[in-house]
Amino acid sequence: MKLEEVKHIIFLGIGGIGMSALARWFNANGFEVYGYDKTKTSLTQTLANEGMKVFYEDTMQAIPKVFETPKEDVLVVYTPAIPKDSILLNFFMNDSFQVMKRSEVLGLITKSNTTIAVAGTHGKTTTSCMTAHILKSCGFEVSAFLGGIAANYNSNLILGERNGLVVVEADEYDRSFLRLSPDFVAVTNVEPDHLDIYHDEVQFYAAFDEFLQKTSSQGKVFLNNSIEKPDVTSLKVDTARYGLSKGDCFSTNIRIQDGSFVFDFEGQGKAIKDIILHVPGYHNVENATAAIALSLAVNADAEAIKEALASFKGVKRRFEYKLKTEDIVLIDDYAHHPSEIKAFIKSAKALYPKKPLTVVFQPHLFSRTQDFMLEFATALAEADQLVLLDIYPARELPIEGVSSAALLALIKHENKRLVKKEELVETLKSMDLSLLAMLGAGDIDTLVEPVKEMFVERKYV
Repeated sequence: MKLEEVKHIIFLGIGGIGMSALARWFNANGFEVYGYDKTKTSLTQTLANEGMKVFYEDTMQAIPKVFETPKEDVLVVYTPAIPKDSILLNFFMNDSFQVMKRSEVLGLITKSNTTIAVAGTHGKTTTSCMTAHILKSCGFEVSAFLGGIAANYNSNLILGERNGLVVVEADEYDRSFLRLSPDFVAVTNVEPDHLDIYHDEVQFYAAFDEFLQKTSSQGKVFLNNSIEKPDVTSLKVDTARYGLSKGDCFSTNIRIQDGSFVFDFEGQGKAIKDIILHVPGYHNVENATAAIALSLAVNADAEAIKEALASFKGVKRRFEYKLKTEDIVLIDDYAHHPSEIKAFIKSAKALYPKKPLTVVFQPHLFSRTQDFMLEFATALAEADQLVLLDIYPARELPIEGVSSAALLALIKHENKRLVKKEELVETLKSMDLSLLAMLGAGDIDTLVEPVKEMFVERKYV
């Protein structure tokens, strides 16, 4: 199908982070956008304020104008999170409307634009945001579809000319990234996840291999040094390795100055000295290494890249400071995989070596907790104090024997406890806190403000 022939776009699940970015792109390009979501949020309200017609009832009556226009003028976009028994989804599918997954529509956009895609089990949101910000700051016309809210733009969409560069976060969930047509690719890591979708590691690695094979022969692939699988020797495209201290592109001389990370970069025939990154973390230096390599690959200026990274404000819920005083530091982070937790704790302790680190963690999904129970236990044991919340189920039903209590029992730590969400603030009041991190991909973010208010009331601030 041709997008230019469509007049009305209906998004089922418009409140999702990826869906809303796509909806914003269509809205900005003159399409009439409708959207359904079951829950009103600040994001859906923002979409409505931008001129989109957002509704919250799974009924056909909510979008009457659709029935007054030819079906070929209408495109229905849905997310896998929409239940299979959705009234709206089944109506459109059974009544000859054009219905596509979000990933398919994004794939159409990447087919007609030079596309930079960032994939990986973790790190892809920050790396894609960094890359888009660099290119935007360097004067490129770039549109970016992001999996988080970029703080510089307060949005998950960066909008450029319709035929400019496109930066996308290549999501492996539901094999969505297999719909894309990338020209330049960075893969931050390949650690098995979403095994409820892939069933085993073999299928997971095979999907990444299939994604890499889709790279344009005129493009380039940048792989993190840590990646051993899939085997990339069969790739018929220029391939480079990147990382810290070694690789075809690498960052070195990493040091912490005034709470920021400073480092040097070498690669793509360039050397950039004394790059300042205000977003903390060794893992973010690694993400920046990939972003620099991608930007140089499309001929961005080296000094302009350095200036852009110095102005990068990060991504909401990625090492996001909510309070930062001498008495208390409160950080909100999306970390929900054992490797992400380990990377976060390492960076937090490097930044604050004299402050004991307290971690509040909410596991996300029964299946992920089951698949990585021992790895979670090892990673969380690195905190000085640990508060564990119940598992956030999201789309899943409980799995027998899989619980936060079972996870807690495996964690070799003397200072650990399991609490209910509604008890968290009172529990924290009784603890000695100076560095507190709230980690997870569920609804733990709704507890951040109450915790922050508690510190304000206790005159920490």
